[in-house]
Amino acid sequence: MNSIEEPKKNPRRGIYLLPNLFTTGCLFSGFYAILSAMSGNYEKAAIAIFVAMVLDGLDGRIARLTNTASEFGVEYDSLADMVSFGLAPALVMYVWAFQDLGKLGWAVAFAYVAGTALRLARFNTQAAVADKRFFQGLPSPSAAGVVAGLIWMSVENGLTGDDVTVFALIATFCAGIFMVSNFRYYSFKQIDFKGKVPFVTMLMVVLVFTFITLDPPQILFGGFLIYMLSGLFITLWGIRQRRIQRSQENDSN
Repeated sequence: MNSIEEPKKNPRRGIYLLPNLFTTGCLFSGFYAILSAMSGNYEKAAIAIFVAMVLDGLDGRIARLTNTASEFGVEYDSLADMVSFGLAPALVMYVWAFQDLGKLGWAVAFAYVAGTALRLARFNTQAAVADKRFFQGLPSPSAAGVVAGLIWMSVENGLTGDDVTVFALIATFCAGIFMVSNFRYYSFKQIDFKGKVPFVTMLMVVLVFTFITLDPPQILFGGFLIYMLSGLFITLWGIRQRRIQRSQENDSN
């Protein structure tokens, strides 16, 4: 008796909706930041970048928690990051503080954009072999936090871009360079969001959020600036420790 083979069914192709909704929100926030800066609403532009950071932090974690991670999501997230944490901070800063500086202004803004693109490309190619405890180079959302935080803090205190031009140039350029540096930054990926935590840990989280609400612009800018500089000190400390270790090994031989 001949058996009739059933036609093979091709697997349905599609994308996961939930995590990509958050990625789309991140992308829209970056786009909205650019539009706000073009309209002269610099405070709204800076806040929109911070909203993008929150959404960017959620999409990946939701994808892992719901087991909906995909190659499409990874690529889409990188493109959204390029807009929200590369183009948006650079363009907002350029319109706010660099427009009257001529070639120097757009050169620093472009250096930041290029740093973001290189940082994302390096992260994607090294994700499988990198030490999960550390980032190599300043993460692009943190770099955007420094740039957007400076704008938000300045506007909140009645300062214009002309008042802080020199500091803005240094901060933006350093943020771009630190993204492509070999400085090591704690990733905080070892934190288990699915497991149980002590009550003290939950209390500390509440206190941190309460502290931020006291003065969001200054506290967020200060926090991201400290994090940006922390990579330099962590790297120098690691170099010093390795030198001491080699010196002790040589003495014992």
